[in-house]
Amino acid sequence: MKDKIKQIGESFKNKIGEIRDARALEDLRLDFLGKKGQIAALMENFKTVAAEEKKELGMLINSLKVKVTEGIAERKKVLEDKAIEQEMENAKPIDFTLPVDTCTGSLHPRTLVLKEVEDVFVSMGFVIEDGFEIETEYNNFDAVNVPATHPARDMQDTFWLDNGQVLKTHTSAAQNRILKKYGPHCRAIFPGRCFRNESLDAGHENTFFQMEGIVVDRDVSVSNLIYFMKEMLKGVFKKDIKVRLRPGFFPFTEPSFELDASCPFCGGKGCASCGQSGWIELCPCGMIHPNVLKNAGIDPDQYSGFAFGLGADRLVMLRSGLGDIRHLNAGRVKLLKQFGTKM
Repeated sequence: MKDKIKQIGESFKNKIGEIRDARALEDLRLDFLGKKGQIAALMENFKTVAAEEKKELGMLINSLKVKVTEGIAERKKVLEDKAIEQEMENAKPIDFTLPVDTCTGSLHPRTLVLKEVEDVFVSMGFVIEDGFEIETEYNNFDAVNVPATHPARDMQDTFWLDNGQVLKTHTSAAQNRILKKYGPHCRAIFPGRCFRNESLDAGHENTFFQMEGIVVDRDVSVSNLIYFMKEMLKGVFKKDIKVRLRPGFFPFTEPSFELDASCPFCGGKGCASCGQSGWIELCPCGMIHPNVLKNAGIDPDQYSGFAFGLGADRLVMLRSGLGDIRHLNAGRVKLLKQFGTKM
């Protein structure tokens, strides 16, 4: 059997040098290392060898297998290097004086608007926080005073997970966590993606972006809310925008308002964008409900605050003139790059 092992080793040494391509190398590997190859046959015959010879012969067979494996790997590396050299020799020469395609893509219009809004609020002393896209039922509903009987908890409005958690339906889901973090002296914004189980149309998406803002301190009032919103709009539209408050109802604020902005396209005179009313609905807002403050460990008799939920997608539509919110998530690069800025 020693002679057979030696013969196979010499045969491999002679054949490996003749290999010129990957297909031939694979055939050689199967011939020597395959399940029905020569070394596998040696291992089968090894079973019948006398016990006193097994140690020596086993070492010789293993040594042969290692040499064959390493020889094939080395030859494979040589063939790959030669293929690269050949490809480089055959490649067309590059003219480095030709102009280069500098198209590097662009930021999404939503990203651009959110960045501008964030910059405005940061300049007014706000911190930027992140929320979770998967939230507990408590943070999404209970902590912000949404009663157990509220229709927003129904399956037809909210995406519920099997573990009882939800895809957050509004950025308000982060309020409790952030209020506990900063306490009764809080000035924060927290943008994020929200999800609602609703039908899609030009004005509604099941996946959309909001930016929540909260201010809590002593003697915070509605006039503070109006001031901050006017400053934000001025920063985004680069001009003074009038605002008005209409009565509204939201479980997490009391009193609650709908904040409208004077149409930036017609200056309040009436146009197609504002439905000839001169006003555009911008965001729900109001003074933070005492129960929400209590849930965060803040005494509502000592401190007050306001909150607003700014629709980032709506703001993009207002600024860009887009008439369909679905365009923002459709991945239509040709359309979106009209509003983007190169990175």
